[in-house]
Amino acid sequence: SPKPDKQHLFNLKFAAKELQRNSKKCDKEEKAEKGKVKQAIQKGNMEAARIHAENAIRQKHQSVNFLRMSARVDAVASRVQTAVTMNQVSKSMSGVVKSMDATLKSMNLEKISALMDKFENQFETLDVQTAQMEDTMSNTTTLTTPQSEVDSLLHEMADEAGLDLNLELPPGQTSSLASSVASTEQDELSQRLSRLRDQVS
Repeated sequence: SPKPDKQHLFNLKFAAKELQRNSKKCDKEEKAEKGKVKQAIQKGNMEAARIHAENAIRQKHQSVNFLRMSARVDAVASRVQTAVTMNQVSKSMSGVVKSMDATLKSMNLEKISALMDKFENQFETLDVQTAQMEDTMSNTTTLTTPQSEVDSLLHEMADEAGLDLNLELPPGQTSSLASSVASTEQDELSQRLSRLRDQVS
């Protein structure tokens, strides 16, 4: 069976770049959708505004997912490289390599995630980082669009358009909600990183 070689490593690294490109595409889409939200609000078309806001939020989440997966594929590529260099390629790893190329080309996050699971299982000593990335990934692959985020985006765009929106918002659910969620995620991430640094040093 084929062993991972330079070509496979190249394909992994190429996939990581490709995932990053897809993330940037989503960022562009998000910007475009935000613009449409503003236009719809200015025309007083709230239904269209909400649909574009949902699209914008979806693109934003998708962008983060692509970026996280890119980092994960990159980490696996380094691992495979080490295994190849140190001549530690197991039979089962060669098995994983067989199905790899088609999966990477698909750019399907769930399929790539499953493939990375297989690779990561090959490295018995999963380092903390990959395990933690795994956690954050599994929490974000579902592409739901939280209404609170959609509502706060609608408000943000209305503000920029200089208009006042009277959305029926449940009490206390204003745009601060989305930002507090984001900052909580950031805090958790920085805490994890500093813990990792402590373990390394």
